[in-house]
Amino acid sequence: MSRMDPLQALSEAGVSIWLDDLSRHRITSGNLAELITQRHVVGVTSNPTIFAHALEHAEDYDEQIGELAARGASVEEVVREITVADVQSACDVFSGVWETTGGVDGRVSLEVDPRLAHDTAATLAQAAELWKVVDRPNLMIKIPATGEGLPAITGALADGISVNVTLLFSVQRYRKVMAAFFAGLEQASANGHDLATIASVASFFVSRVDTEIDKRLEAIGTEPALALRGRAAVANARLAYAAYEEEFAAPRWARLRAGGARPQRPLWASTGVKNPDYPDTEYVTELIAPGVVNTMPESTLLAFADHGEVPGDQVSGRAGQAQRVFDDLAAVGIDLDDVFAVLEREGAEKFEASWSQLADTVTDQLAKAAPSTAG
Repeated sequence: MSRMDPLQALSEAGVSIWLDDLSRHRITSGNLAELITQRHVVGVTSNPTIFAHALEHAEDYDEQIGELAARGASVEEVVREITVADVQSACDVFSGVWETTGGVDGRVSLEVDPRLAHDTAATLAQAAELWKVVDRPNLMIKIPATGEGLPAITGALADGISVNVTLLFSVQRYRKVMAAFFAGLEQASANGHDLATIASVASFFVSRVDTEIDKRLEAIGTEPALALRGRAAVANARLAYAAYEEEFAAPRWARLRAGGARPQRPLWASTGVKNPDYPDTEYVTELIAPGVVNTMPESTLLAFADHGEVPGDQVSGRAGQAQRVFDDLAAVGIDLDDVFAVLEREGAEKFEASWSQLADTVTDQLAKAAPSTAG
C-alpha cells in the first residue's frame, strides 16, 4: 500500500483502538486474535446487549448450556458462567497486548448487572465478586456513572479493582467521575495497593447525544436549530477532553502520579454513526487525541480501515469552539441538562432490557437442553 493503514495511523496518533463486541465465536475462530494482529485492536468491551446478541445468534454455547442444564443451574448462574468464561478467554487472548503495553491496553471489560445501577452496595459487591471470579489482571469491571454508581466506582478502585466507568454523557457528571477516581486511588494507596496495577477508563457515549439532540432540533424546526444537527456529540466530547486535561493537571493528580498511578483515560463509546446522512467514520476522525480510547463496533472499525482519515489531533484546544456550539444549542431552546438526564435514564433502561433479553434467551435454551439431559 502506498499510504499507511488508517488504523495504524490512528494508533500512532495516540488512540487505543478497542472493539465494542465480544462473542465465543470471535474467540474460538481466531477472529479476535486476527483483529489484534491485522487491525491494531488492543482491547475489547462487552455489555448485556452484546452478550444477548451473541447467545441468540450462535451455537457455540450449546454444549456449555447443556452441561449447566444437566446440573440444574439457574438462569442467572448460566448467564454468569457464560459471560465469565468468554471474558476470561478474551483476557487470555489479549494477555500479550497487556504485557507489551505495560498494562495500559489489552483490557477486557465486563459489566455489573445493570439492574443494580441505582444500588451502590450491590454494585460494589458484584464488582468485587466478578473481579475475583474472572481472576485476570487485564480485566476491567464496568460500573455506570449514575449518582449511586459514583461511590461504587471509588470503592472498587480502593479495593484495587480496575474500572471502566460507563453510561457517561455530561461533562458535569464526568467531573464527578474523575473526583471518584482520585478518591478511589487515594484510598487504594492507603489500603496498600500498588497504584500502577489499577487501570481505569471513563466511557463517554457519543452517538446517542446527537440522536437525542437532533430529534429535539428537528422538533423545533427553525433554520438556526436545523443548522446545529450533528454537531452536539463531538462538541460534548471535546468539552469532556478539556475537563480531563484540566483535572489531570491539578496537584491532586500529581500526587497520585508520583505514587505510580496511571491516568483514567477518556474513552469514546457508542461511536457507530446512527444517522446515515453523517460520515460513517465521523466519531473516530473528529475525536482523535493523544491518550484516548475509541471503542468501535466492527462495522465502524472496518469502515475506518477502508477509508478513514487521520488529520492529527482534532480535540485539544477546541473547547472554546465546542462551548459555542453548546451556547447555540441553548439559544435555540435545547435544555441540555434534560438531554443528559434522559440519556442516562434511557441508557440504564436499555441495558436492563438487554439483560432481560439475555435471561429470556438463556431460559429458552435451557428448556431446549432439558429433554436431552433427561434421558
